[in-house]
Amino acid sequence: MTDSEFNATDVRIERWFRSLTRAGQVIVKDGRLALLTSYGREIDSAPLSAVTARRRWFLGADSAVAYVNGVRYRLTMGQRNRRPGGAVPVGRFLAALRGGEAEATVPYSRRELRTPTP
Repeated sequence: MTDSEFNATDVRIERWFRSLTRAGQVIVKDGRLALLTSYGREIDSAPLSAVTARRRWFLGADSAVAYVNGVRYRLTMGQRNRRPGGAVPVGRFLAALRGGEAEATVPYSRRELRTPTP
């Protein structure tokens, strides 16, 4: 797999407040993004030029919001194995959309551990 390719399984895919699948698949390959159900049926796909995605501060570390052809999807990766490193697939997904660039944002887990000073 090259730097610009990405494949994740067990992804919860939601459109607004409606869950489309809890064990879906996200594939970035050959300049296209594809969102698939657990049965392999295509939910949506688009060339990477029509896709924007980012990690939102109010979502969990393992979630991202993606706009595919103007439709908003919430992608939560690592549903079955909730581990502290759940943000890793999301970071790789965002890097694959940007063409392999390193992520420049501060990981959510580090911000969460800060405590206010008295």
